[in-house]
Amino acid sequence: MLRAMSVFLLACIAAVAQYKLEATGAPPEDLDPAIRQILAPSGHRILRGDGSVYCEIWFRASAPSGAPTSEQNVSLTTVPHGALLGAIRFLVRGQDRRGQPILPGVYTLRLSFFPPDGNHQGVAPQRDFLLLIPAAEDKDPNATPSYAEVVAMSKKTTKGGHPAILSLWKDDSGRAPSLVQEGESDWVLYTKVGDLPIGVILIGVYTG
Repeated sequence: MLRAMSVFLLACIAAVAQYKLEATGAPPEDLDPAIRQILAPSGHRILRGDGSVYCEIWFRASAPSGAPTSEQNVSLTTVPHGALLGAIRFLVRGQDRRGQPILPGVYTLRLSFFPPDGNHQGVAPQRDFLLLIPAAEDKDPNATPSYAEVVAMSKKTTKGGHPAILSLWKDDSGRAPSLVQEGESDWVLYTKVGDLPIGVILIGVYTG
């Protein structure tokens, strides 16, 4: 009951907040040099209504690719599971798609797919998610960790029983780059990983 009320309050706060998008500079020095090297030289900055910075996000200069996956209901079918897609820096306390708090700091972003089980039914049309990993814990840009490995890495972000996640999908709408409010509380960043167009829900808590 308490969790449900907390999620509801977070959703209400997000609903009245306003955000806007602007360009930002080079990826942060907190990242391993090998990871910084494969990221695009500039990224996106998300500003809150009062002009303060909520977060900054960078994606790879070119999208990693591999053999098409056999996983069902996956949007990024040619990106290997566990692949590094980018990095994010929270300037203030943030939250993930589940409403879990994310402390200020720098995190890498790796692709994973939520399990096709009853516990995750209805959370999104597609199973693609970005998992947040503390930058100090992620050094190899070419690694493609298994589901269990990447989940364990991401739990170091939340220090709890669930990884830190952001909903992700391939997007062919042609809206990149833009930040769009969808529904009452979701703010979606439309951008590209190299030439691969994507959408990411950066702000908004799933309440189902």
